[in-house]
Amino acid sequence: MPATEPSTSGFIGVFDSGIGGLSVLQALRAEMPQERFVYWADSGHAPYGERSDAFVIERCMRITQQLMAQGPVKAIVVACNTATAAAIEHLRAAYPQVPFVGVEPALKPAIALTRTGRVGVMGTQGTLNSSRIEKLRQMVLAEASPKSCEFVMQACEGLALAIEQQTVKALSDTLALENLCKQHLQAMGPFGQNAGEMDTLVLGCTHYVFVEDMLRKWVGPAVQIISTGEAVAKQTHRLLTDVNRMQALPNKSGDVQLWTTGSLHALEAAASRWLDLTAAHCHLAPVESPLS
Repeated sequence: MPATEPSTSGFIGVFDSGIGGLSVLQALRAEMPQERFVYWADSGHAPYGERSDAFVIERCMRITQQLMAQGPVKAIVVACNTATAAAIEHLRAAYPQVPFVGVEPALKPAIALTRTGRVGVMGTQGTLNSSRIEKLRQMVLAEASPKSCEFVMQACEGLALAIEQQTVKALSDTLALENLCKQHLQAMGPFGQNAGEMDTLVLGCTHYVFVEDMLRKWVGPAVQIISTGEAVAKQTHRLLTDVNRMQALPNKSGDVQLWTTGSLHALEAAASRWLDLTAAHCHLAPVESPLS
């Protein structure tokens, strides 16, 4: 390989405010099983959705430094809607040599799918109140014209944190989480196929993928629920292919490493429940050095 070509060695970094981004990691592994991944759960500082932009930007900078300290990074996936909205442009400016892939609520696919013209969007306050999401909303509406759509935005206070806490509970102990899901959905209005009802629901937080079954119970079988993990995985695959950074060697055991700034037990439980990974893949994050 000529020296001027980018190396295929290294790993793909993935991070989130907590365990929600594991839903994106799940999609990434399915799309690129031969790749190495390092996942960073910032559970010790979650949730991001109710924090200031300045706080989120600082955390994202620190996590990026921690990931880069693990070895050669091929790309970093910001598997958090709030972090993408607040920090991804700052990350790209600070680390121009690193390709960053963000996640955003799937408004464009939703407007293509809806038949009633009403789409529900669940997200954190930080995501839904961001200028980035407002620009995205205006853009997809302009591109869809003359088709119109009303996006019903619901800031789901407490839901991401409740999903984090659910990780260490028994599988049967879900009543409080189910009630919180129901509360936020009822606040949005009616779901269904009739005029005035929302026939499409966008999950604008990577945590929410893990309660899709609970949400389905309340919105009904006919409502389309859209998340972004698969689309993000495909975009990351395209990006690495374009810059010739795809790994050709088969994936080996141990090629997925998970780190947390919070509870190691919670991460181990989430890794086992959702990724079928053992505790050997999970680690407590090292003490952070000052930002450079």
